[in-house]
Amino acid sequence: MSRAQTMMVEIPNEDNSTADSELVPSSLASIAPILRVANEIEKDNPRVAYLCRFHAFEKAHQMDPTSSGRGVRQFKTYLLHRLEREEEETKPMLARNDPREIQMYYQQFYLKNIADGQYTKKPEEMAKIYQIASVLFDVLRTVVPVGRVDDQTQRFADEVEKKKEQFEHYNILPLYAVGVKPAIMELPEIQAALRAIQNVEGLPVARHTSDDTRQERGKPVNDVLDWLSFHFGFQKGNVANQREHLILLLANMDVRKKENLEGYTTLNADTIRKLVDKVFKNYRSWCNYLRCKSHLRFQQGCNRQQLELIYISLYLLIWGEASNIRFMPECLCYIFHNMANEVYGILFSNARPVSGDTYENAPPDDEAFLRNVITPIYKVLQREVKRNKGGKASHSKWRNYDDLNEYFWSGKCFQLKWPMNVKADFFAHSDDPPLANETNNQITVGKRKPKTNFVEARTFWHLYRSFDRMWIFFIMAFQAMLIVAWNSGSLLGFFDEDVFRKVLTIFITAAFLNFLQATLDIILSFNAWRSLNFSQILRYLAKFAIAAFWAVVLPLAYSSSVQNPTGLVRFFSSWINDWQNESLYNYCLAIYLIPNILAAIIFLLPPLRRRMERSNWRIVTLFMWWAQPKLYVGRGMHEDFFSLLKYTMFWILLLISKLAFSYYVEILPLVQPTKIIMELHVDNYQWHEFFSEETHNIGVVIAIWSPIVLVYFMDAQIWYAIFSTLFGGIRGAFSHLGEIRTLGMLRSRFESVPRAFCRRLVPSPNQHNRKRHLDEATERKNIASFSLVWNKFIHSMRMQDLISDRDRDLLLVPSSSSDVSVVQWPPFLLASKIPIALDMAKDFKKKDDAGLFKKIETDDYMHSAVIECYETLRDILYNLLDDDADRLIVKEICYEVDMSIHQRRFLTDFRMSGLPALSNRLEKFLGILLSNVEDVDTFRSQIINVLQDIMEIITQDVMVNGSGIIARAHRHHEGDQKKEQRFEKINIDLIQMKTWREKIIRLYLLLTVKESAINVPPNLEARRRITFFANSLFMNMPSAPKVRDMLSFSVLTPYYKEDVLYSDEELTKENEDGISILFYLQRIYPDEWNNFLERVQPSENKDESEEARLKEEVRKWVSYRGQTLSKTVRGMMYYRQALELQYCLEFSDDSEILGGFQAFEDDPRYIEQAQALANMKFTYVVSCQVYGAQKKSSDQRDRSCYLNILNLMLTYPSLRVAYIDEREETVDGISQKVYYSVLVKGGEKLDEEIYRIRLPGPPTEIGEGKPENQNHAIIFTRGEALQTIDMNQDNYFEEAYKMRNVLEEFLKARHKERKPSILGLREHIFTGSVSSLAWFMSNQETSFVTIGQRILANPLRVRFHYGHPDIFDRIFHLTRGGISKASKIINLSEDIFAGFNSTLRGGYVTHHEYIQVGKGRDVGMNQISAFEAKVANGNGEQTLSRDVYRLGRRFDFYRMLSFYFTTVGFYFSSMVTVLIVYVFLYGRLYMVMSGLEQEIIENATIHQSKALEEALATQSVFQLGLLLVLPMVMEIGLEKGFRTALGDFIIMQLQLASVFFTFQLGTKAHYYGRTILHGGSKYRATGRGFVVFHARFADNYRLYSRSHFVKGLELLILLVLYEVYGQSYRSSSLYMFITVSMWFLVGSWLFAPFVFNPSGFDWQKTVDDWTDWKRWMGNRGGIGINPNKSWESWWEEEQEHLKFTNIRGRLLEIILVFRFFIYQYGIVYHLDIAHHSKKILVYGLSWLVMLTGLLVLKMVSMGRRRFGTDFQLMFRILKALLFLGFLSVMTVLFVVCGLTISDLFAAILAFLPTGWAILLIGQAMRPVLKSLKFWDSIKELARGYEYIMGLVLFMPTAILSWFPFVSEFQTRLLFNQAFSRGLQISMILAGRKEKDITSPVKYA
Repeated sequence: MSRAQTMMVEIPNEDNSTADSELVPSSLASIAPILRVANEIEKDNPRVAYLCRFHAFEKAHQMDPTSSGRGVRQFKTYLLHRLEREEEETKPMLARNDPREIQMYYQQFYLKNIADGQYTKKPEEMAKIYQIASVLFDVLRTVVPVGRVDDQTQRFADEVEKKKEQFEHYNILPLYAVGVKPAIMELPEIQAALRAIQNVEGLPVARHTSDDTRQERGKPVNDVLDWLSFHFGFQKGNVANQREHLILLLANMDVRKKENLEGYTTLNADTIRKLVDKVFKNYRSWCNYLRCKSHLRFQQGCNRQQLELIYISLYLLIWGEASNIRFMPECLCYIFHNMANEVYGILFSNARPVSGDTYENAPPDDEAFLRNVITPIYKVLQREVKRNKGGKASHSKWRNYDDLNEYFWSGKCFQLKWPMNVKADFFAHSDDPPLANETNNQITVGKRKPKTNFVEARTFWHLYRSFDRMWIFFIMAFQAMLIVAWNSGSLLGFFDEDVFRKVLTIFITAAFLNFLQATLDIILSFNAWRSLNFSQILRYLAKFAIAAFWAVVLPLAYSSSVQNPTGLVRFFSSWINDWQNESLYNYCLAIYLIPNILAAIIFLLPPLRRRMERSNWRIVTLFMWWAQPKLYVGRGMHEDFFSLLKYTMFWILLLISKLAFSYYVEILPLVQPTKIIMELHVDNYQWHEFFSEETHNIGVVIAIWSPIVLVYFMDAQIWYAIFSTLFGGIRGAFSHLGEIRTLGMLRSRFESVPRAFCRRLVPSPNQHNRKRHLDEATERKNIASFSLVWNKFIHSMRMQDLISDRDRDLLLVPSSSSDVSVVQWPPFLLASKIPIALDMAKDFKKKDDAGLFKKIETDDYMHSAVIECYETLRDILYNLLDDDADRLIVKEICYEVDMSIHQRRFLTDFRMSGLPALSNRLEKFLGILLSNVEDVDTFRSQIINVLQDIMEIITQDVMVNGSGIIARAHRHHEGDQKKEQRFEKINIDLIQMKTWREKIIRLYLLLTVKESAINVPPNLEARRRITFFANSLFMNMPSAPKVRDMLSFSVLTPYYKEDVLYSDEELTKENEDGISILFYLQRIYPDEWNNFLERVQPSENKDESEEARLKEEVRKWVSYRGQTLSKTVRGMMYYRQALELQYCLEFSDDSEILGGFQAFEDDPRYIEQAQALANMKFTYVVSCQVYGAQKKSSDQRDRSCYLNILNLMLTYPSLRVAYIDEREETVDGISQKVYYSVLVKGGEKLDEEIYRIRLPGPPTEIGEGKPENQNHAIIFTRGEALQTIDMNQDNYFEEAYKMRNVLEEFLKARHKERKPSILGLREHIFTGSVSSLAWFMSNQETSFVTIGQRILANPLRVRFHYGHPDIFDRIFHLTRGGISKASKIINLSEDIFAGFNSTLRGGYVTHHEYIQVGKGRDVGMNQISAFEAKVANGNGEQTLSRDVYRLGRRFDFYRMLSFYFTTVGFYFSSMVTVLIVYVFLYGRLYMVMSGLEQEIIENATIHQSKALEEALATQSVFQLGLLLVLPMVMEIGLEKGFRTALGDFIIMQLQLASVFFTFQLGTKAHYYGRTILHGGSKYRATGRGFVVFHARFADNYRLYSRSHFVKGLELLILLVLYEVYGQSYRSSSLYMFITVSMWFLVGSWLFAPFVFNPSGFDWQKTVDDWTDWKRWMGNRGGIGINPNKSWESWWEEEQEHLKFTNIRGRLLEIILVFRFFIYQYGIVYHLDIAHHSKKILVYGLSWLVMLTGLLVLKMVSMGRRRFGTDFQLMFRILKALLFLGFLSVMTVLFVVCGLTISDLFAAILAFLPTGWAILLIGQAMRPVLKSLKFWDSIKELARGYEYIMGLVLFMPTAILSWFPFVSEFQTRLLFNQAFSRGLQISMILAGRKEKDITSPVKYA
């Protein structure tokens, strides 16, 4: 009982009545509707509500009598208590007893809601009413005894039962609703599509199907989907879902380009044929590939359209129920292939194709298809995933989605038979132990199944295998350049006969490299050999044999031809003249190069290559068999010739630059010094040299050349950055990017904006007449259309608080412009025009009108402002006055003005000197009109006073003959009215009218706004949006289609447990500095906060409802500035608003448009039609995976998320939420979990279920979480396009308006009829203003999503899908495996694999920059590093994947280069960059320690050594920030101007951006390398909150210890040793010149996390951090201890990658560790105590010292454990003896042996690395050491090292924390000025902060 209470009490903000129906345990799910009904009718009749609850309780008890289900006992106890209470509290209201009461209530309910309501209420209301009625009758039957139900009640119940099907909750189309039909069902295209699928004439039904069996299966066959379901057993929810899906698809496709909708009753046959072609393109391709006959068959004379619809419906029904098998498109093809065959059999013969049985079986049940077809395949997936061991097992040990799908790429799949034989080899599994009762012929076990076609082995060799052509090219080029440089020093030497002959040896190298490739192919694919065809194995072996043959023959031929030299000229001439005498090598070479020449010819003929690859002719297949293995994907990906030419030229230019640079800067300068070094004889080594006899100082040569060779292979990445910047900048400029980038530029071009708007965004009935000169009427209509959209855009920014009310008024264009003779521009363009014009008129001395008018007319805006002011003032005065005489005066004055202007005597008849006074009175007059009316009489008298003043000034001061007008008015109206009594009758009601109020505001602004309008709006985000929107109208985009003609689309957002809307508690919760999120945002966005306060207008005395409203608004304000689901949903719903507005603009006539938005804003006819069309064109589904669990959870945060999502559904009725529902169901007495995909929408107060589709098992267990979440919900999306949006994204109204233009890109045929499969869109990173780190990240990301992707799409043709907001061709992708890949670990970066898959399957990806979507990025150091780690992990996995291998092998050479350098190559280059530093420093260490460097530098013959140093120094400067900075500067320059770009760049450097980027380089290198070697990739949740908290030292240590700190300290020791031991013979300036960038790298890696940590140098926090770190280091670990709590647990977790790595990974780890032994070997020979001895004994003695030290430490450690407690004295004595022994030994060493202090420091540097090496080897050999009981010693050694590292890192931070200014400087560095100042103020006012959250913020 107490638990039940707790369960209910923990529900926030909700009364129990709502809660109990939503908290029903999953095993009792069927009672939830009863409890909902009870809650619904409680207010009407509490007694009937009680009876419903009682029925629910009884039902619950029947379902689970023992209360064994999870949470059942608590729920039943709670319900029982509630029933006991209600039993006493409630009494019958309508009758004396319960049976009569419920019957009377039922009748009353029926008459009131159903009898009257069915023809007046909407379908969704009726659905709810019928649901309540059904539940009430179920309850009634249990309350009323059998036979006692009266006739009327029974009649009503029968009626409800009969019509219930027609009133079910629907998604978009209420297909069977009667009564009030929504507008969408009246659309002719919907009716035509419905008629088409309802055509079931002539379809056979199973012969012996009686009415009973039909009744069992539900309603009769209404359409082809029902018919299919009847025969194959599809689920009811799936059939309903796909029915709506198909109707909307057909309707949207059919209506496109239909001019006349009258008499539109049937679908066009072409529409269905197009859909068949699109849906079955992949299926037909699969049939061709496998050379089997397609089962899309049509018999002569059959109803073709009906059969086509049956086939499409069948495919959609299979897809809709396939669950995880949707990721296996060819598996779906196999299922469809067999089921289509069955359909054909049912229709045209009566015998099964295989067995010959007739089709007379009983109809299958609803779940037959799921049970018999999908579940067996799902079980195979499930068993394979178990082998994965949660991502720990090697990829080669289990089969992923790709392996299982590729099983269906070979004819073997037909061995599965149909119905599928579950004992077939595909379903067998080696992990299943054979059961005792199983006979031998039941094949369920077997050997472990092989991988299919490819094995993802963990090795770096994949980079060579996938991109072998690139590596061979670079190696051959390097060899050729080295030979030329070595032999001649000039490129012309290439033509020398000896040099040329030597250069020809590059082909021998190529032969060896090809042999390596053939060997790798065999070794790396060995695990898949059992799945390969014989022809594929034969190909591998033949390739190997031929490669081996050439690797032997070419060197032999060359060695024989050395005797027969030939020069270049003779070489070519001899082919013609004297070919018999040619050397053998040249013949061999000619034969060897034939395949390459053929490949080059085919490369230049892409259409031929494409046709050959896709051909199924045996002869072509045989020819292609040698070129590349036959595969289903990756055939015919070649671009058209023009595209090929573009990217080929790009790469040829780049390669020429790269090779020239490499030759002249890297190779040539090193050749001469190398020759000298090789001739140098050195015998004065400073250590024991093992190879002192070696010739040519080969060690030095390797040390010098190794970094250069690595730089040679890496610097192409730098050249790519340079070229992509240049080409991307040029393309951006040609795309008109950044033409309007400031408000000044906008002002200058605003006149052409409406025209551009209408040309781009308004559908034109006649496309050809667009360019002609527009007449005034058309121009006015253009401006009116533009003004509607522009004003909506401005209002949307006001609602987002980007602009204030005043800014809004200045930016609005008047909605009604028919009253004024000139164009009315927004006031911000006309600001200060009237005051300037007044000044000009007042100061104009001449008397001719022409001069003044000419001055005014030179400025168009001023001219229109003057005329508008005059005409508007005239209208206001005329309409305000009620008296005809007064009106006559105004008319007379205006007539006088018009005539004087017409007759050119204006300056004669009017005094300009009176204008300023008139202007002042007008300002006052308009100000009074706009003020709030408190007392009507006072208000009226104020207006009359000022009005009389105005008229007096006009007639007396301004007009020369003004008094005559007043006199004439007197004469007209005889009476005793006096002059001062004129203008007293006024119409105040006019001011309250909206249109007049707008006019008054506008006139007031025109007269009063005097400052330059260049500053409106002041908000930078508002400026950015306005200028981008205006600029995009001049960019190249397709013309807008009509709303009806546009492609329909869906948006899909996956959501897990992220923030939906911040709670009050989260807003005001303070961190240790007393900073809350709300305070933080108020300081960062002070203007937006003040705009918000102006909008919500908090009153002084707030009541409870006002307080609640304000709090809700504040929550939204904060949430819309974070990365929350509510922000994303609000953004995506702008698509719907845009569609509705577009419809209204299209279907309204000119007068309505010119009359402004009010003309149709409130017209229900427009609104209903607009909503119907918006529903047809747009669907938004949020896949809230755990929504069902959150609904039932007792956790406060989960409940909060559920309520917030529910509120979103109630706020946005068209929002749909899909979730995975987990239920417990009892089958045969056993409780088991059942999973469903469910779609819900918002109802009246709660969610309403629309579809429920059962799944074969838990979907998210099989693959990665996010793609599985998308996949389960994708069946609920609609339309032909699908936009994928993450929940950290945002959208804007003005961008949503351009969506229909973007979708037209799918219909634009390019490149030989190929249409794009993915449209890439640009993103705007909206988190840039949060902190300096966020700004760096935002700039980096912006450059990637703009200039980076621009160049990838065109010219390089290798743009893929990099996360959202790309738009997918939905039908293309749903038939080819979906919008992402989901295999565990290997598809960690699931998004990019969608791009790979799309490209491999013949699609291609474009990029469009005239539209943008908002995106949030991580904003804190640790969040960013986690994100970078995740991406690096993902790239590591990509490197191993089959997709990268196939793209790398199947792209042509240049496209493959583009692919490499923009995906995995970038990460490999990052790793090589770090490796260069290591190789350089270890090479130097070898030279310094051995004494070789001193010998060489001091040698008289080699003063050129500076050439060596400078060659290296140039590279080390190059390697750092240049890569990221160049594109960034170019993009900022393009879009904001190059001056701004330069300024931003300088500020970024001052804010230490280079430190940040260098640090992230380390992150990329570490995680990429570790992933490929050992695995350990995982999804890292980065968190999307605001980082205003201080990260503890221990947190930073845990995060960066292995990735940065250890490596940084190693490089630090190397740099110190290089400095110390080379100091005596080298100038320090030279040393700094060489190593400055390396010192920078070390500093960045060691201290960046502390520099970028908020309050990182605050003294108190530093002290707390130290205490916390010591506690963490000292805590013991163990099972279940969190790594955050104990160093031991963390240390164990850090080595996890070694636990699961293979033997190769361990060996490599140990080999790499041997580098640490060099330190000790080198340093001991330089010690003073060694007395210059070079014997090996010195090194041996050093090991003795090392081992003694370790032994002593071990003794102390054991002593502490053994004697520490019981023999305390003995332990102390032991320690004393050890101490005395140590002193004695040291004394002897100092006095006798000559030890010095410097030796001690040197010894520390020597022995620390050795100890670290022992530690690392110990970790790699963990199992061995554990068995030898040495593991604890290793652990203690590790702890000691961690203490040392912690101290080294902590000391500088602690020292800097002493100085308060450092902390202040850091805050300024990290955050913007406003926040820094706000932070200082908050510290001063600590404890005295404003309690009211709605106080305004002063600008900092």
